[in-house]
Amino acid sequence: MQLSFLFFFNSILLGVGLAMDAFSVSLANGLNEPRMSPRKQCAIAGTFGLFQALMPLLGWVCVHTIVRYFRAFEHFIPWIALILLGYIGGKMLWEGIKGSDEEETHPGVGFAALMVQGVATSIDALSVGFTIADYDLFSAVLEALIIAGVTFLICLAGLAIGRKAGTRLAGKAGVLGGLILLFIGLEIFITSWL
Repeated sequence: MQLSFLFFFNSILLGVGLAMDAFSVSLANGLNEPRMSPRKQCAIAGTFGLFQALMPLLGWVCVHTIVRYFRAFEHFIPWIALILLGYIGGKMLWEGIKGSDEEETHPGVGFAALMVQGVATSIDALSVGFTIADYDLFSAVLEALIIAGVTFLICLAGLAIGRKAGTRLAGKAGVLGGLILLFIGLEIFITSWL
């Protein structure tokens, strides 16, 4: 694969497309925790960027090693995303409805929930490994790094927008964030069958 303007342009566009689910989840996280520290914002955006980079590379490795097993697994991707995002979104929704009086006691997204969100929003990127199967290792890694950088920036924007809206929404932010996550899970699931 020759590195050209088109390679970088396509990588950026692919990064934007793959980052949309992570952007929405970042928005929900910002809504849920309007007073989030800049360090935590970078950790969340970095986690989403890391997962968005690792999944296409994992798909690339699968294509070059165990492609027939991966093709069988590919049908489960929408189910996994639906279950993971449904669980986290449902939990946020339940806590938002149940504890609407306790505005300041909500700790926000924890490490375990962030890992689940990272997997759930990037698992569909595994199939990108098929589209970059003809790339050499260097080009595949470079594309993954571009995707990670684009995702990082988009997620920071989502967190900032969510935090600003979350401050205004106060007690309703957890409910809205949970609904967003549930919607994303359903959207991934439904569009995979169309």
